[in-house]
Amino acid sequence: MKKTIKTLGRSLLDSLRDLSPVVLVVVFFQLAVLQQPLPNLVQLIGGMLLVVLGLTFFVNGLEMSLFPIGESLAHALARKGSLFWLMVFAFSLGFGTTVAEPALIAVSQEAAEIAADAGIIGTGERAQLLYADGLRYTVAFAVGLAIVIGVVRILKGWPMHWMIIGGYVIVVIITTFAPCEIIGIAYDSGGVTTSTITVPLVAALGVGLASSIRGRNPMIDGFGLIAFASLTPMIFVMIYGMAVH
Repeated sequence: MKKTIKTLGRSLLDSLRDLSPVVLVVVFFQLAVLQQPLPNLVQLIGGMLLVVLGLTFFVNGLEMSLFPIGESLAHALARKGSLFWLMVFAFSLGFGTTVAEPALIAVSQEAAEIAADAGIIGTGERAQLLYADGLRYTVAFAVGLAIVIGVVRILKGWPMHWMIIGGYVIVVIITTFAPCEIIGIAYDSGGVTTSTITVPLVAALGVGLASSIRGRNPMIDGFGLIAFASLTPMIFVMIYGMAVH
């Protein structure tokens, strides 16, 4: 119990240290540059405290559950020797975590509203919902496929840099054919997928899998899945845009 409290206290101090640059920047520009008092000071302080507490518990939760779960499942599936179930797990992990990403949900909803205002889709609530869901599930499918590709790369020992270069060549080619309205959304989709939920589990999967395979180095082969997860959504969202727009 004492050890847990001590760990939480240390994490709390780390969270305060990590957030302090953001607070200093906001305070400096508000007071020194704009020369205006901070609006809703009590609400601002309360919100910052909630952010610190949330970040503290989130980081501890990752270390206590998500990282161990991802690594243990990767170890177990590698020992089982079933390539089929390993691929199913990799795709399901990428798809499921991406669908649950809060950042992707926010971006897809915003994209649907902008598309409706621009007259690309209908202005009704159902049309916007269908567009946002289509965008979310397209990105989720792309991330699931990316994790499968990354797992195959770990198993085969393929060089990652050539695969990444080839992927971005495909991105550039598809960009020349995609509608202008979807290109920015597609590029942003690669970033929002690699957020709070996806990154810990995917990173744990890669490290655990590389640790379980003889001849693989967890430092060299275990990382890189996130790069694939950032790359493939750009391709698939632009294809989605070409189909919808």
